[in-house]
Amino acid sequence: MNIWRKKLHDIIYEADTPAGKVFDVILLVLIILSVVFVMLESVSSIDAKYHELLYIGEWVITIFFTFEYIARIITVKKPFRYIFSFYGIIDLISTIPLYLSFILAGSSYLLTVRALRLLRIFRILKITRYIGASNRLKRALLHSRPKIFVFLFAVLIISIIAGTLMYLIEGEEHGFNSIPHSIYWCIVTLTTVGYGDISPSTPLGQFIASIIMIMGYGIIAVPTGIMTVEYSKAAQEHIDINTQNCTNCGESNHKDNAKYCHACGDALNPEMDA
Repeated sequence: MNIWRKKLHDIIYEADTPAGKVFDVILLVLIILSVVFVMLESVSSIDAKYHELLYIGEWVITIFFTFEYIARIITVKKPFRYIFSFYGIIDLISTIPLYLSFILAGSSYLLTVRALRLLRIFRILKITRYIGASNRLKRALLHSRPKIFVFLFAVLIISIIAGTLMYLIEGEEHGFNSIPHSIYWCIVTLTTVGYGDISPSTPLGQFIASIIMIMGYGIIAVPTGIMTVEYSKAAQEHIDINTQNCTNCGESNHKDNAKYCHACGDALNPEMDA
């Protein structure tokens, strides 16, 4: 790899170097600014007064992200791996809307243009790349998935049974028009949302509703407990890693002092081995 490409790769992909940290901070600020611009544009009074300023600011940010996207492609050995990766797709989606809206500009495409411009909100997802704790949270979510799935399935069964009972007890005269409608009421009650559009009127129905409400407090706590345990395990299993990114496959999270990529085996610092 050329020296300039290696240096550019270190700036863009590495967060442990001074230049990489500065680049990440600039990128985060621009992402937040872009999302703020999108929000401000949706406020009619602000957009009417500052439309030109917001438009120019968005073009400046879009051009920066365009160069960033191109630089990410040319500094890796396998560009298609990055292009079709999660972050690569997010980077593309968050960059092209303004260009598309410029091409499609016209009275007959106003609604389409507006929808395309709103896609810029996807830039907020780029932030997850720079949050170290998100990796532990992701592992905790993956490990919790089977337990949470079983728990949600149990909640669904409870909702179906309780909803059916309420349909039989309350009936259509009290707003429980069908079993699906009654199940909807049970889910709303169980999650302690309580819209109040349907409510039981009979003593037995109110008794069952009270039990469901009490169960709701415990049900809310269960996923939190599962996630807490898994997150604690992920934190204990944490190994000292750095932000070094493989120039061949784009894999990150390598151990400190690692010489080769743990995914493809390519040398992480070929110029040091030479």
